[in-house]
Amino acid sequence: MALYELRWKESAKKELKGLDKPMIKRLLENITQLAENPRPVACKKLQGADNLYRVRVADYRVVYSIDDNVLIIEIIRVGHRRKIYQRKFG
Repeated sequence: MALYELRWKESAKKELKGLDKPMIKRLLENITQLAENPRPVACKKLQGADNLYRVRVADYRVVYSIDDNVLIIEIIRVGHRRKIYQRKFG
């Protein structure tokens, strides 16, 4: 299986930098694994969006989009479960 390229929205990078170091490490490990398998068993497709998915890491969520035509995963949001869905994605 081909590897997907990981791309980050600037806002997602900012959200990640605001977290504590152990959680950043844990999130990055999970995000890196998405390049090999963009739809792991633990991922959920978000309702109301064509290609948005989320994966859970403890109390945090990573929201991302998948473009299978060009093998790209874009990380859109990273944050605590209480706050991650309060803002529209895009």
